[in-house]
Order: sequence, then C-alpha cells, then structure tokens
Amino acid sequence: MDLQKQITLKHLLIDNQKKIGIQFYPDKVVQALIKTLPDVKWSEKFQMVYLPNTQKNFYTILKTFKGVAWVNMKYFARNKPVNTYGEDLKVDDLRKKYPKIPEAYFQKLELRRYSIETAKNYSACFNRFLLHFPNKAPIDINEFDIKRYLNGWVQKGLSDSFINQSINSIKFYYEVVLGMPNRFYDLERPRKESKLPEVIGKEEVQEMINRTYNLKHQCIISLLYSAGLRRGELLRLKIKDIDSSRMTVRVEQAKGKKDRYSILSEKLLLKLRAYFKEYRPKTYLFEGKPGHPYSTSSVVKIVKKAAQDAHINKNVRPHTLRHSFATHLLEAGTDLRYIQILLGHNSTKTTEIYTHVATNTFKTIKNPLDC
Repeated sequence: MDLQKQITLKHLLIDNQKKIGIQFYPDKVVQALIKTLPDVKWSEKFQMVYLPNTQKNFYTILKTFKGVAWVNMKYFARNKPVNTYGEDLKVDDLRKKYPKIPEAYFQKLELRRYSIETAKNYSACFNRFLLHFPNKAPIDINEFDIKRYLNGWVQKGLSDSFINQSINSIKFYYEVVLGMPNRFYDLERPRKESKLPEVIGKEEVQEMINRTYNLKHQCIISLLYSAGLRRGELLRLKIKDIDSSRMTVRVEQAKGKKDRYSILSEKLLLKLRAYFKEYRPKTYLFEGKPGHPYSTSSVVKIVKKAAQDAHINKNVRPHTLRHSFATHLLEAGTDLRYIQILLGHNSTKTTEIYTHVATNTFKTIKNPLDC
C-alpha cells in the first residue's frame, strides 16, 4: 500500500440527510475507485465527494480501499452523533442570525443533535466571543486571549451560568469542531453555586389548582405537579402517554434522551377525561394549534397567574412544581431511590438535594426557645 495515498471520512448533513464525506488528495487511482462507489456525488459547499451514510456504504468504502489507501477515521469515528433518538436539529435561523460563525459549527451542532436551546445558547455565546476579536481569525485566538476575555465577564459581575456557557461554546469550537482536544481544558471555571430548590406547600399547590378555572390550565398545573414533569416533558406528552390501566405517565426522550414512567393521579385522571371530551386534542395532550404542542411561554404564564391568584409570595415557575412534587414525596416517607426514578435522575446524588428542603425531620427536633 502506498502510504501517500489516503482518504479521510467525515460526517456531513446535506438536506437533513446524513452522508459520508470523503476527502482525498488528487490521485488517479483514488479517483478511479471513488467513481465505483454507489450513489457518489460532489458537494460544492463542502468541497468533497459524499454518499449516503449507511452501514453497507461504510463497509464498501473500507473494502474498496483496502490495500490501496489508508482510510483516516479520526474525524468520522470521533464525531458520530452523540444522540441516536429524537428529531434532527434545525439551525437555519441561527445561521442567518449569526453569519460570522463558521458553517462547521452549525454542522456539528446538527450532527450531534444538541437541543435547540443548547444550540441557541452556544451560538449566541460563541458569536459574542468572535465579535470581541474582530481582527483575528478564530484559529489565531490563543489561550491568553480567551482567559482575558472570560475574566472581563467575571469583572463585570456576570453570572456563573453565563460564564460557564461561554466556556462551553468556545471549547465546543476548538475541541469538537476543529478536533483540538485538551487545548483549553485548564480554563478556570466559576465555582458552581449551591442553591436549594424553591418549593411550595401542598396546600399552596392545591390553592393554585382551585384558583384556576380554565380546565385545560388546571390539568397543566396538576400534571406538572402530580407527575413531577419538566415543562418540555409536559409539552411533548401525547395522548397515548396517559395509561389509565396502569396509572402511569410515559415520558419519552426526556433529558439525556431517556424514557421513563411517572405516576398518574386518580383525581387528575377524571379531569383529563373531561378535558379530552371538551378540547379533543389531535396528537399532543396539550395543543395550541391542532396537532401542534402548546407553547412554552403559555405554560409559564399559566403557572405564574395561578400562583398570583393563590396569593403565593414566591417566584413560582413550572419547575417549582416539580421540586415540590419530589419534596412532598420525601416528606411522606417515599424512598429516595423511587423519587430518583420518577424524576429521571441518573444518580441519587442529584435527588439528595431534596433532603435539604424536606421539613419532616425538623418536626422531631425541639426548638431550644420552646424548651
């Protein structure tokens, strides 16, 4: 085998279809073999040939060039999509909004199927980073430049979350897009704040439900609380996910692309049946337009209004109801492991934070002032 002959395989996404891209230096033998591959085409945009990304085509490439050229798998093996479920990310709006960001950045977000929220955050942060260095190409920005850039945000008092997102967006470009591992791993990250989740009492949750007179809104609040759902999980629920025979709520492709089951309230089931008869949703349990999920902003408004009407003097958000669900289960004596499963946490360490919020253990302690 001529060691000077080699081809490099890369992941491409063309017309929302996964492709195997092949880069190679001009060589008559390699070019002749390329032409024998099935459905091979040329991409002007990526300046390389490509063919459909199938297992059969992958093995055909390996067989075709065996003993003739070295197949460089560095980029193809490393950058496989990290998620194998869910819909491909559409970032065309981000491409238009942030023209300074290299196309490869968006390609990698799509190939790795990052959530749209993560893609938005990464793109906004990385665009801000590029604008800070108008006269430098990204590859020429060194570690000292980056540290000074980030330190500027620290001095301005920006939140730890903002700074961490900025770091992640920068690392994503240099380490994932350009394949430069470890280049910026020694960046100092802000210490993560240790904040306890804010919860409300069971009576307050019930008052929120009682003060909500729209049946659909009442079901939304009740389901967020009684099943411990995240807002996005609620919005993705489909009619088939409510199983009245087993009294479960199926949560598909939750955080971390995992499926799980949660519990269904008997009281809520009666309301859901009445809601279904009145609203007749087509696909999703809660819909805005027929066949389309309800909007995230609407859910936030519903929860906030219910809290205000119930005269709760706290910033109650949809996630507050999830925190309250876990805390109330713990206070009722539910095993932490079961709560972990219902919430979909990877580790009990994440769930253990609710032990710092639950007040049932405090009731056994005699206050010294009352002694």
